[in-house]
Amino acid sequence: MKESLLKILESKIKGEVHNEKHFKKFYSVDSSSYQIIPQIIVIPINEEDVIKTIKIAKKYGTSVTVRGAGTGLVGSALNYGIIIDMKKINSIRINKKSAIVGSGVLKGKLDIELQKKGKFFPPNPSIGNFCSLGGMLGNNSSGSRSIKYGSTIDNVKEITFIDGNGKKITLPKNKQVSKKIFQNIKIDNDNIPKTSKNSSGYQIKKITSEKNTHKIIIGSEGTLGIIISAKLNILDIPKKRILYIIEYKSIFEAAKNSQLIAKTAPSTLEFVDKNTLKHIKFNFDKSAQCLLFVEYDENIKNTQNELKSIISGKIIQKLDTNSDMKTWWRHRDSSLHYSLKSIKTELRIPHIIEDAAVPLVKMSKVFSVLKNIEKKYKVKTIIYGHIGNGNIHVRLISKRKNTKLIKNIAIEYFNEVIKNEGTISAEHGDGLARSEFIKKQYGVINYQTFKKIKHVLDPDFILNPGKIITKKSTVVKNLKKY
Repeated sequence: MKESLLKILESKIKGEVHNEKHFKKFYSVDSSSYQIIPQIIVIPINEEDVIKTIKIAKKYGTSVTVRGAGTGLVGSALNYGIIIDMKKINSIRINKKSAIVGSGVLKGKLDIELQKKGKFFPPNPSIGNFCSLGGMLGNNSSGSRSIKYGSTIDNVKEITFIDGNGKKITLPKNKQVSKKIFQNIKIDNDNIPKTSKNSSGYQIKKITSEKNTHKIIIGSEGTLGIIISAKLNILDIPKKRILYIIEYKSIFEAAKNSQLIAKTAPSTLEFVDKNTLKHIKFNFDKSAQCLLFVEYDENIKNTQNELKSIISGKIIQKLDTNSDMKTWWRHRDSSLHYSLKSIKTELRIPHIIEDAAVPLVKMSKVFSVLKNIEKKYKVKTIIYGHIGNGNIHVRLISKRKNTKLIKNIAIEYFNEVIKNEGTISAEHGDGLARSEFIKKQYGVINYQTFKKIKHVLDPDFILNPGKIITKKSTVVKNLKKY
């Protein structure tokens, strides 16, 4: 490490600057399976600290990677250079129809403040209490409500960020930058995922004019700029909700029924396999293989009769009180925890293929692909997720401990997902786990557009290098020992 870089940061930054061993160890990991030890950690107290850090890093040819709460599952917040922890950029200002929120604000804190005013911010990751708004923006997070309310990208009006030159930009207000971004967007629609949610690559399909160029920052994982704040859409909390738990003896039947249920305008449509059932104290049928969670928050009067007329599964619970619904939603949101609890440490495979999505009509095909992977590679799977969006999370179990197995499964699974018009990353981002597959996902034309946009906002490629745009294989590099 260049000692002078540390000294100049310490002299210029009003916030904290660290290079102690224990700090670097802490920031070398997140909730993914990866580990990279950084050089320096900066904890800014204002946007001026962020600007100075980027300008100094640019001068010294050092990378800058932003970090939120560290809950990411793909290693987006890990890198070798400077890590900027945005936890102290945490202001909240709530208006009637919007909230201006600092990137370091925890989603749980925002929820509390909004509830006081009878409002909510629709995206709801299962780890919502603990993730940061900056992380949600960076990964284009969504959660169970996305089937009705969309992902983060659909609920943001404006973003203020610092680009790779250390320039403060607010989009879409900055007309000059908006124009430059829009001029560089060329889209090959044939290679754009046909899914209702997507967090892979840059969201160029969402940029329909110079008036919504801020959406290019959402899902960019800190590779285009360090987000300072965002103006969010907020809505009135629904006055009534009703939740149905539907039991199925076949995951394929559940997938087939989901296509019909999705047409009834639910606010959520979720799936868990039999692994989650094992952790719920309820008298399920012995042959039960999975559950669907179907919630409505409007026009709820005749929903039960409508569901009974279109489903082959059995409604085992009808819940309309907050306490009862919270209990069951806690089980759904704990599916990741339950999966880890169920798998012995020595049998865990790093979660690489855990976030793909396909058009809902092709969900059964993906289930079949996973069954084939189980057989071919002698692994087992645990599946749960947002089936209403065709988005499922997959945990793999195997006695084999080698990176070749991981990469072969990733290649085969992602090839099938792409072939079925899906996305390799629906809501968790690409990070180290999936960035090397983006070019295959999007094709040459779209990938060139990504590079052009990257050059506009980060011409020296100092912001989170190796993510989204990368020349090297990243899927099994920097994996923690497992």
